[in-house]
Amino acid sequence: MNKKLFLDLTKCDECEKCEVECAYFYKARATEHGVLSLRELATFALVCRRCEYSSCSTACPREALSRRADGVMERHNMRCVSCKSCSLACPFGTIYPELLSFYTTNCDFCAGTGKIPPCVTSCKKNAIEYREISESPKDNIYVLSDWLAVRAPKWQKVEA
Repeated sequence: MNKKLFLDLTKCDECEKCEVECAYFYKARATEHGVLSLRELATFALVCRRCEYSSCSTACPREALSRRADGVMERHNMRCVSCKSCSLACPFGTIYPELLSFYTTNCDFCAGTGKIPPCVTSCKKNAIEYREISESPKDNIYVLSDWLAVRAPKWQKVEA
């Protein structure tokens, strides 16, 4: 088992503004960091209700939202103009407007550096860790990729 970034969304949501440091090489400003892209990825994968009729994608004037084959919504950052129409159209409020910045810096997980990422050491709420972790639905821990695990209550659609 390899080490992964572990993002605890319950702790992360306690911050009014994310001020973690980031080592992403291509970031434009210190205020833009890859943690927002991690939160967006986790939110779409775990919190989004995956509506049969997705009003969020219909509301988007640039067709920047689409549904992947596995049902997860995906934002195409090169089409998104950060109008936040999708956030307003979501009936469940699961598309957080602060995640929809016009310029997006994707997290590269500090892959291959062998160092603890600065987001881990600078997060004031200890919402980001770098450790070995495995999926545990009982504890609301889900592995989203080889580099990312998230703690968040996963939305489960129940057929009536």
